[in-house]
Amino acid sequence: MPVALLIVDDNARFRERARRRLEADGYVVVAEAEDGASALEAARRHRPDVVLLDVGLPDISGLSVAEQLTRAPDAPAVVLTSTRDAADFGDGVARCGARGFVPKDALSGDAIAALLV
Repeated sequence: MPVALLIVDDNARFRERARRRLEADGYVVVAEAEDGASALEAARRHRPDVVLLDVGLPDISGLSVAEQLTRAPDAPAVVLTSTRDAADFGDGVARCGARGFVPKDALSGDAIAALLV
């Protein structure tokens, strides 16, 4: 069964590249969001299995969005991403409930799948 995925990033070009890459790797992108508020709404509406979530969003930190998403009943798996290194966020990645972190330049279906096991 294909994995339903929500892409959250304020950069439309990155969302398009991520969509193409992940769909080619077998994921079904059910929605995209450009900020934290629309991400939370899209997650409620579409009930994705996985949320690919940029840490740097314009309205609210992706770490905070991850905390909110992972507290929900039947929470999706959250995978954080950024152009910055995971170490730049200290222990925030581990504390927010996300399954892990994939740098934007290393994004692939396999990188996400490795965090879902």
